[in-house]
This record gives sequence, C-alpha cells and structure tokens, in this order.
Amino acid sequence: MKLFDGKKVARKILKELAGEIKRAKVKPRLAAILIGEDEASKLYIKLKKETGKKIGIEVTEHRFNGRAPEEEILSYIKRLNSDPDVNGIIVQLPLPAVLNTDRIIEAIDPKKDVDGFHRENRKLLEKGKEIIFPVLPLAILTALDGAKKLISGKKVLALVNSEIFGQTLKISLAGKGLAADYLVRNTCVLFGAEKELKLADILISVCGCPSMIKGESIKDGAILIDAGVTRYHDGKVVGDIDRESVKNKAAFLTPVPGGIGPLTVALLLKNVYLATENLAKKDNR
Repeated sequence: MKLFDGKKVARKILKELAGEIKRAKVKPRLAAILIGEDEASKLYIKLKKETGKKIGIEVTEHRFNGRAPEEEILSYIKRLNSDPDVNGIIVQLPLPAVLNTDRIIEAIDPKKDVDGFHRENRKLLEKGKEIIFPVLPLAILTALDGAKKLISGKKVLALVNSEIFGQTLKISLAGKGLAADYLVRNTCVLFGAEKELKLADILISVCGCPSMIKGESIKDGAILIDAGVTRYHDGKVVGDIDRESVKNKAAFLTPVPGGIGPLTVALLLKNVYLATENLAKKDNR
C-alpha cells in the first residue's frame, strides 16, 4: 500500500506562496470563525495560524460558544464582510447541530469565501468559471494525482458529514472527469452503506469518525482518501480509516496525520492570497 506524503506537497506549495506574498508586498488576513468545542476544529485553526505566520498571512481566530445565537454569528460575519482589512473568511466545519450550516456559509461575502462553499462559488465551479477552487476538494484531487493510477472511469464514493460538502465535492470531481456518489452520514456507523463501500474503486471519507472504515469494508486494491480527523484530549489524532486493517488490501492511502490535513492548510492559505489579489484588482478598477 502506497502512502501519500501530504506534508511534502504542502511544503512545496507554501514555499512558492511565501515567495509570491513577499514579491507582491501584501499582508493577507484570514478571519477564522470557530463555533463550539470540536477538538479537530481547534487543531485545524491552530495549524492555520502557525503556518500563516511563517509565510506572511495573518490568521485571526473568532470564537463563539456552541450555544451562541445564530443571528449573533450572522451579524458578526456581516461585520467581517465589510472590513477592508479582512481578505478571507472561513467558518470551521462541522458546526453544532442547532445551527443552520447553509445559512451561515451563505452569509459570507462570496469574494471572501476562501473555503469555496458559498452557493455562488459552487455555481461558478459547476460552470468551470471558478475564481476560488474549494480547498478540501482540491486537496483530495491533488492526493488522487499522487495515486499515479488511471482514475478516469473509476467508481467513486464519498462518505461526508454535510450535504453542502457532498455537493461541492461532487461538482469538483465531475470537473476533473470523475463521477462520484456521496452518502451523508450523521452517525459513525456504516449500517446501510456496506454494499456501496465494497463496490468503490476510490473511497473518500470526510466524517470525523475514528477508524470507522476497516479492511473488510473495502474493495481489493481500493484507493482510499481519508479526510476525516478526530483529535482526542491526549493529543492523539486519528482518521476515519483504520490504517492497520487496510494496509494489506488497499493500493493507496492518505494517512492521518500527515496526508490531507497539511495539504488543506496550504491550499487554504493560497486561496487567501488569491482572494487578496482579486479584491485589490476590484478596488483598483
């Protein structure tokens, strides 16, 4: 089984990005909104802040507790939209169940939506006219390139934890010639999905369900993209796929940690820089 080295690819992207930022003499700023106490979300924002600092991008964290009123969050996003010093905005997913994820994402100015989940940006993506390519789908596509296998025509299945991400991923893969089905999983069990998993040549999991997918659940020679992260209080980080049980059956795996995670951080920061440049062009018209 081949393992994808996401750290190596991320280092190359960040090195090039640091050079571009320095040459452009800009100071990009990303506002990262964290709602609730999800440990994996806290980890991702921490990595974004640390990595951004190294390459010249300021990442500011804006925290709300899991019981914060939705209107309060929407009002805060509106303020960030109108702040000329903020070039990019993300809302770290998943959100507490009481909140309307679609409504909160739609509140972000599409020009500052550096995750690429806003409806307007998804429409542009579907037409092949995207300005900002969605971060996590791009990381997944980058990893699939690393599989060095003929992936055209392969059966793709994604397990996701939100409809909005499932739709975005499906559109992103279709643009690269990959037809994908997706299943939204609201609980960390595979009940009802076993047959689909066994038929998948390429299996993508973005659920945050530790070691949910075992070797007996997958097809021989499957390409496995693990983009699910669970962080325990002792600092241990695990993915959705049980690496030990799939190692003699799968052909390719993005490991957790060290696979999709560092790549998404690098690509998000690249999108922040692109948004900064696009906003500057708009202001100079």
